[in-house]
Amino acid sequence: MDNKNSFSKHINEGYFCKGESIIIGGGILENETIIDTHVKIPLKTLNRHGLIAGATGTGKTKTIQVLSEQLSQVGIPVLMMDIKGDFSGIAKEGEEKSFITERHAKIALPYTIAKFPVELLTLSEQNGVRLRATISEFGPVLFSRILDLNDTQSGVISIIFKYCDDNKMPLLDLKDIKKVINYITEEGKEEITESYGKISTSTTGTILRKIIELEQQGADLFFGEKSFEIDDLMRIDENGKGFINIIRLTDIQDKPKLFSTFMLSLMAEIYQQMPEQGDVGRPELVIFIDEAHLIFKEANKALLDQIETIVKLIRSKGIGIYFITQNPMDVPSGILAQLGLKIQHALRAFTANDRKAIKQTADNYPTSEFYNTSEVLTSLGIGEAFVTALNEKGVPTPLVATMLRAPMSRMDVLTESEVQEINNQSKLVKKYSELIDRESAYELLNKKITETEKLAKQEAQKKEELKTTKKQETQGPSTTEVVGKSVLKVLTSATFIRGFFGILSKVMKK
Repeated sequence: MDNKNSFSKHINEGYFCKGESIIIGGGILENETIIDTHVKIPLKTLNRHGLIAGATGTGKTKTIQVLSEQLSQVGIPVLMMDIKGDFSGIAKEGEEKSFITERHAKIALPYTIAKFPVELLTLSEQNGVRLRATISEFGPVLFSRILDLNDTQSGVISIIFKYCDDNKMPLLDLKDIKKVINYITEEGKEEITESYGKISTSTTGTILRKIIELEQQGADLFFGEKSFEIDDLMRIDENGKGFINIIRLTDIQDKPKLFSTFMLSLMAEIYQQMPEQGDVGRPELVIFIDEAHLIFKEANKALLDQIETIVKLIRSKGIGIYFITQNPMDVPSGILAQLGLKIQHALRAFTANDRKAIKQTADNYPTSEFYNTSEVLTSLGIGEAFVTALNEKGVPTPLVATMLRAPMSRMDVLTESEVQEINNQSKLVKKYSELIDRESAYELLNKKITETEKLAKQEAQKKEELKTTKKQETQGPSTTEVVGKSVLKVLTSATFIRGFFGILSKVMKK
């Protein structure tokens, strides 16, 4: 058997699927696409997470677009983090061009144009479905980890949450928790000390500064109501296609704290709300996190531990998470070990460090008799990638250089008028456009402080009046009162009256 036939047999056996699957491309050997060696990914293993990596300009964006289209087409919803604003074109049909026709002929796959149902979501003031969550939904542990608090400071956050629970004060947004911190430091200090123990003002000051830092990155837009409901990510349209939910993050690239805060809260919320699925035939939702290094670069150790824990556990809920970055080394090893599907685009070797990174990357992939992995990694063309996945039994598939299929939708962004058209037709935009500011900890504490001050003022006034009364009783009548009473006594005495009338009688006789 010659090398090509041996390769074809090896790949077809390795990527054979009995159940549902998606086809992402065809195998390449010695710079030649081998007909009928389709690289299939079983739907059953798509909740085992994945990695899409490669240097800038090697085709990662189009790979994400292809995967999202294929998933949507078989009725699996997608959530996509769009850091650079590249993906909105999925909502419109693509255009067949000669290079696309040629590519698909090489991999023996028909090419059709198609558009897909899209929702445009936003964390900021951009047009789209507003994403929000409340402080209470985060809980004390997650909120403390986001703020990078130590054990003592985290304990104070737990007390704050307990105090608000005990007193039925909802923590909805950042102004709520800031107000509570100010209250327990000042007006409510005695109340807190008596019921929960003494709290250091230096500790509350540190917490407050970290909340303000988070607020300056735009988190005040994210925390609040109406909270986004996870079920709205799982929608299927009338044609049976899964919605592709695109979170537009182009205006928060310089706010990694907000980005990582949102991602962690979203994954935690999905994990808490979704029922256990086990190993089902297909995932409930697939999440693509573009520019994933932004999360890992700014995250503290506690946050990384939390992300790693959720990644390990969330697959049992039927959720697949896919990290997209330039270098696989951007992803912590504990998370990298959890990733079943790996799509590695070309890496560039400009420096000694680059060559070292390529060697490390090659070592993370299965060995292959058909490739010198480290050499091929630097020679892959645009839209080509090394692929290894998990088969239906959970066993890693053979490493295969793959020519990836082209997107069916537009490979460009939407115009502003097209964005507005999608938002106008969206039910979710209407649902989440209203900003609700119901009575919460901020208002309740302000009311409590006002009532306390009013009562204190009334009490002080009563004390002052009582003090005046007692003073008068002790000192007796004043000089004015004494003189007045004496004059009145003289004027009304019988002797004075007789004298007065005697004088009046003499005057009248004259």
